[in-house]
Amino acid sequence: MRIQAALVTRPGGPFEITEIEIARPRGDEVLVAMSAVGICHTDLSMRATWPTARCPQVFGHEGAGVVVDVGDDVDSLNPGDHVALTFRSCGRCGPCVADHPAYCTSGLNTSGRPDGSPTLSRDGAPVYGGFFGQSSFATHAIAHQDNAIRISPDISPVAAAPLGCGIQTGYGTVTRVLRPEAGANLTVYGAGSVGLAAVLAGVAAGAQVVAVDPVTARRELAERFGAVGTVDPTAVEDLATAVVGRHGGLADAAIDTTARQEILDAAIEAAEPRGTIALVGIGRRLDFDVMRVLYKGVTIRGVIEGDVIPQEIIPDLARRHAAGRLPLDDLVTTYPFADIERAASDAAAGRVVKPVLTFGDTPL
Repeated sequence: MRIQAALVTRPGGPFEITEIEIARPRGDEVLVAMSAVGICHTDLSMRATWPTARCPQVFGHEGAGVVVDVGDDVDSLNPGDHVALTFRSCGRCGPCVADHPAYCTSGLNTSGRPDGSPTLSRDGAPVYGGFFGQSSFATHAIAHQDNAIRISPDISPVAAAPLGCGIQTGYGTVTRVLRPEAGANLTVYGAGSVGLAAVLAGVAAGAQVVAVDPVTARRELAERFGAVGTVDPTAVEDLATAVVGRHGGLADAAIDTTARQEILDAAIEAAEPRGTIALVGIGRRLDFDVMRVLYKGVTIRGVIEGDVIPQEIIPDLARRHAAGRLPLDDLVTTYPFADIERAASDAAAGRVVKPVLTFGDTPL
């Protein structure tokens, strides 16, 4: 079947809209016609460093669309089902069995079919896919029974697309990992889509949320979502002191979406003794003062995908959005799929919170 896909043909290269072939689904695979797909900073980071040996590559891992075909082993989805796509997990390894599928040890999110056969090709040559089990920067994607989550057809695909990564990461990190009690101080460092989802989760839990971000519009969104205060890190001499001042005390918990050294330093300094700092940003090495962490008893832990069970949280987030308790429309800026490079540039520059590509009247 001929489809349109955004290929990256070299590390750091542009997204090139190109016609390629997609295979029919087999086994536990499902073929999904994309209606919308979010652009995540993970896509942009991976594009910059992806190995030449695995190019051309199709990225994209926040897809939403409609199932159009299923493999012979699929028993939970049917053509016509509306789905949001997320990361893959095997369901058998230790983390999966312990209800922590984001830490699945199978390596399914960067590999294709077990036998090495391609799902995508161009002029007879393989195109690499299977990114997060979907590669959804395309009009159609091969996903799988375990990472295609059925959702109500009443939810807009533009709202559904970011649920599978960015929104569940921020929301899940608060609700599944940090678990702030009512009245606790929660600091959110970085108010992009992940950070703003964390703000919403913290406010829903009754926490006193302070959001830190240099972009005025994002700080205003955080306040509209219920944050008790915000801080512009570029406008203060001592970020930790400013955060503590906004809270009126030290922070019981924090989430850092930035992976910046000065932010981690401030988060440790502003932390309550025995507080917890969740790291969800990617892309750089960070150092910390061991003795400071030791004496304060601070827990610093990494979190992938909010440490969630997608089959549980994605339908819940969709229901919250439908009920008006998860205002995703305030986060999203839409672009036609053909404008993917402009959308990526706007995302990288911080001009938009969550860019979502739309496919118009994609044939179903």
